[in-house]
Amino acid sequence: MEKAVEELLTEQLQTWEMAKVNYKALTEVRVKELNVNGWLYKVQFNPARILSSAAKVDSKSIQARKCFLCAKNLPAAQKKVSFNEHYSILVNPFPIFPKHLTIPETEHVDQLIKERFGDMLELAKELKEYNIFYNGPKCGASAPDHAHFQAGNKAFLPIEKEWIYKKADKIVSYKEASLWYLNDPVRATLVIESNEEEAAIFLFNTIYNALETKPGEMEPMMNILAWYEKNKWIICVFPREKHRPSCYFAEGDKNLLLSPASVDMGGVFITPQEKDFEKITATDIENILREVCINNSKFLQLRQLIKEQL
Repeated sequence: MEKAVEELLTEQLQTWEMAKVNYKALTEVRVKELNVNGWLYKVQFNPARILSSAAKVDSKSIQARKCFLCAKNLPAAQKKVSFNEHYSILVNPFPIFPKHLTIPETEHVDQLIKERFGDMLELAKELKEYNIFYNGPKCGASAPDHAHFQAGNKAFLPIEKEWIYKKADKIVSYKEASLWYLNDPVRATLVIESNEEEAAIFLFNTIYNALETKPGEMEPMMNILAWYEKNKWIICVFPREKHRPSCYFAEGDKNLLLSPASVDMGGVFITPQEKDFEKITATDIENILREVCINNSKFLQLRQLIKEQL
């Protein structure tokens, strides 16, 4: 399937003008690096991502627009590669990564992960050169009404390299899988390491069941990254407390139009506005993460609850 996806990328960047223009622009985006408590974060100034960062995801707004992930509403120039009879692999026309895919379910169903986590693992194994990611309905998904994953080429997110050196401790083991948490005071991160799909799914379900589902929501708030390397899966789960930070809604100089999703959690903050790119600091990133991630007390309780379930 990787060959078919590479051919799709090549073909779309030649024939689809929107994708062609935006991928060319991506080569000229500005990037800066910041150190946040010993972790590397990159900040990318990417104007095309304004559509995602500023997306209105309230029920009224969603009902008023056509779903841009449904096949009947896709641009005529947009082509696909089918996966598992349930998904279409598409070239994302507003890229963050040099190779950026969107992978929607063929049916118009809600963005929920529990019954699709196995699909996510299969995608990671099929697309070994990619990192697969999932944004919860109120954790950065710009289409919370249509189930989908995204994928970006590996060696892009800092956490891919850093996590292995910054394990705090193992929480539990199950068969050939281990669950770790990372030494990060502002970004609560759980990492599943497994060479068995069934064991990885079991540990994910254990995390899922231990997380709080807020009133009126259909699943716990979270972002997920998953990739496959050296015959095993690495899955980062970021439990969330809040959708958007207060700076997103602030006025004047205090405003930062940042709506953190999986890519941001993985260490690349996306700023669609130049003013935000210029002024954002390591302290800003730390404050944003403290606000949208669960706090240290809740993270400790979560780890204890996970242990109690096994």
